[in-house]
Amino acid sequence: MKCLPLVIVLVLASGLIRADESAKLVKVQKIWDQAPHNAFTDLVRFQDRWFCVFREGQGHVSPDGALRVITSADGERWESAALITSPNSDLRDAKITVTPDGRLMLAGAEAINAPTTHRHQSLVWFSADGRTWSDKHEVGDRDNWLWRITWHKGQAYGFGYGCRNDNRGIRLFTSSDGKSFDTLIDKASVEGTYPNETSLVFVSDDTCYCLLRQDGQPNSGYLGASRPPYTEWNWQKLGVQLGGPHMLRLPDGRFVAAVRLYDKQVRTSLCWVDVEAGKITEFLALPSGGDTSYAGLVLHDGLLWVSYYSSHEGKTNIYLAQVAISPQ
Repeated sequence: MKCLPLVIVLVLASGLIRADESAKLVKVQKIWDQAPHNAFTDLVRFQDRWFCVFREGQGHVSPDGALRVITSADGERWESAALITSPNSDLRDAKITVTPDGRLMLAGAEAINAPTTHRHQSLVWFSADGRTWSDKHEVGDRDNWLWRITWHKGQAYGFGYGCRNDNRGIRLFTSSDGKSFDTLIDKASVEGTYPNETSLVFVSDDTCYCLLRQDGQPNSGYLGASRPPYTEWNWQKLGVQLGGPHMLRLPDGRFVAAVRLYDKQVRTSLCWVDVEAGKITEFLALPSGGDTSYAGLVLHDGLLWVSYYSSHEGKTNIYLAQVAISPQ
């Protein structure tokens, strides 16, 4: 089933909130709205096509959550490529990457509707074309949500966070094949009562940076840094509450993050991350509000492409933005 996009071309001089004139929102379009609730996105470029993944369900939390994969040749017209469902669990928070051997890897977690021994289990699936997917593989540990998997030099890394009140904390996993994960750190030494969602960026000297959501006390995001073998981390408090973090590094060395911000009106925004000073600065608020965030980020043809979801038009839909960022 094809979804014809509702394209909203934004006039750049229209007064859109923007704190940094070096970044311009070129265009944003709604690319999917078929379910009652469409949310929690990720984005990848694979075999000269776009693939966007997200959760469909009756609500933000509902027992029927499924993972939708949509695809596009040009980023304008999108069609469904696959729908992954579960008969007994809510599938949530789809993430998608390309493996070192050239396959797509879809990751998510299931919230089991009638739990017995555990409530949450992280899962992965694999595909050669984005349309036909393998059976699920259980990864990580039970009741520990392996949030986002990042590949570096043939190895997969990802922090998982404890889902129960008695196992709060983040655990670092690694894998050579994406199916069997080992624990590098049982519990990272970041302060706070509820560290959870993360995004990892590896740079050329093998340093890894982690943008971390922290709920509870202190209610602030953190920036972590580590060198191989990634068993020791230095954490800096950002002093800003954030959600749904995702981060990448531009060719000129700057770090860009997409996050949900809570000060003033809740929104999805792009921010600069100063990894040396431990500072995050908003530079472009995307058209968004209410139930929103969880972005995918891809650099392509000189533009930053951003998938995200938002309810600012009355229901939660999937959007795709193109952002031009001037060289430093």
